[in-house]
Order: sequence, then C-alpha cells, then structure tokens
Amino acid sequence: MDLKRIGVFTSGGDSPGMNACIRASTRRAIAEGLEVIGIKRGYAGMIDGDYVEMDRQSVSNILQQGGTILKSARSERFRTPEGRAEAAAKLREAGIDALVAIGGDGTLQGATHLANEHGIAVVGCPGTIDNDLFGTDETIGFDTALNTALDSIDKIRDTADAHDRLFLVEVMGRDTGFIALACGIGGGAELVLIPEMMTDVISIKDRILSLMAAQSRSSIVVVAEGDELGGAHRIRQALAEDPAFDRIDTRVSVLGHIQRGGSPTARDRVLASRLGAAAVEALLEGHDGVMVGIVNNDLKLTPMRNVWARKKDVDYDLLQLTALLS
Repeated sequence: MDLKRIGVFTSGGDSPGMNACIRASTRRAIAEGLEVIGIKRGYAGMIDGDYVEMDRQSVSNILQQGGTILKSARSERFRTPEGRAEAAAKLREAGIDALVAIGGDGTLQGATHLANEHGIAVVGCPGTIDNDLFGTDETIGFDTALNTALDSIDKIRDTADAHDRLFLVEVMGRDTGFIALACGIGGGAELVLIPEMMTDVISIKDRILSLMAAQSRSSIVVVAEGDELGGAHRIRQALAEDPAFDRIDTRVSVLGHIQRGGSPTARDRVLASRLGAAAVEALLEGHDGVMVGIVNNDLKLTPMRNVWARKKDVDYDLLQLTALLS
C-alpha cells in the first residue's frame, strides 16, 4: 500500500488515554514521512469534512489529558449507506489513503462497513472504558476508569461504615461487567451484580441479610448499570418492598460519567502509546480491516468483524473469588 496521508479520529464514548493514542499514531506516522489529518467529531466530522492537519506540535502536551482533542460524536447519518458514501467521498477529496480509528465496538463496526463498502483501509485501536472488545486483554481507558471507581468506592465505604449502611454502587457497564467485577474485588464488595450472570431478587436479599447479620456493619454491593434487574435504583426499590429491609439503611450511589474523565493512568498511557504506534505500523505493512490489541503483552491483529461480532467473556473465576473473599 502506497501511503502518503492518513486520517486519525476518535468516535463513540470518550476514554482516558485516547489522546495518548492520537499522539503516538501521529508521531509514528510523521517519523515515516507521512502526512497526518485529524478528523474531528468522529464519523459526523468525517462526513462534514471537519479535518485539521496534524504535526508533532499538534499533539504536544496531550499525553496526560483525558477526553480527546479531536472530540467525539455519534452520527446517525453514518449509519446509512448514503452517509458512509458521503464520508468516503470526503476522505478521497482530502487525499486520505487510510484511517486509524480509535473507539469501541460501534466505532469499529462503522469502520468495517466503510472498508467493505468503499475500500478504505482502516486499522482500529480499542478505546473504551468497558474493556469489552474481543481481541485484546485490555482496552484504552479501562484501567483509569477502574481506579476512578475504586477511589469512589473507598470513600463511600467510609460513610457506609460510619452509619452501618448498605450502599448499592452503580458503575458503568451497559452490556458487560468488567468494571464491576474488578471493582468488586479491588474494593472489597460483599456482592457484585453483572449482566453476564443471571441473578434474582430473592438470592440477593438473602445474601445481603446474611452478610449484614454476620458482620453487624456496613456492606457494599457493586452493580453494573446493565444488570438485568435494572441497575442500582431498581434493586433498591425491590429491597424496599421487603419488610426485612425496613431496619437497613440502604443508599444508592451512581458513579456515572466521572468514570470516563480524568488524567489517564500510567498503564493506560503506555497501552495507548503502544497501540497507536502499532496501528500505523500495521498500515505500513499493508494490513487493513483489523484492530490492534494486546494479548499476553504481545501485539495482535484481529479482524475488526470479529472484534464487534464476537463476545469477550468475563473471568468467572473472579466472581467465585468475590464470593469467597466476602
């Protein structure tokens, strides 16, 4: 592939470390004599031609910043064949030969369609706090989000212990429980509820009552927002309907978007830098339609269709460990 100019963009939910990935891909490309175009606002900006030329100075002093300097957006137009045709035309008009796409499953699914329908060479980087992409052990932003949530849980436990309260702490994870499971172990939760494991209200009630009776103190329950029972507020409502919980002071804390922001951890900065540079190297080697991931600390290329079409399983041994340690 004769590359002269590549485009770099971020799309979907932002995640800490995206800027480090932009920086690495930009500087790696420039080191190879390539021109780099930053595409702002994801696929929406791609269709609108919202492009900016990037140089080494453009990505200076962004490594430690959360969010994304290229901004992000969701585009309903890009979901249509007509919208993707507009995007491809704008890319060709700008002389862009290939793309580095940084984002989650929706971003990589869109990139797959763009590549298949219009022959645009794309290499993806896994940027999502949910850590739910097949083909990589860890995604950009997961470690930062996890540590942000853990810090909050530690603070919540201080209040819970002071008042002997039960706290239902809801963390992000619309379809997956990676954050909740890791938080449960790292934060010493007594119970973890995730979408991947079916739970029923009766067993939850019995577990909480037995734990609080045995410990005569507070308890922390970590709930993934996508749990099939409907999240922390719905669970609290179900508990409140049981007279046995009249004597238990139950509170809900939804951590929400605080998990998306903040300066990335060292782990995320290193991961994002490795992946951003590797994405450019993959394009230079003639690869396209793949995502760069880290598996057992080695770089791995996975077809993008597999990334969003196949499910990444949580480690169910960690669920057993949570129950054992509580």
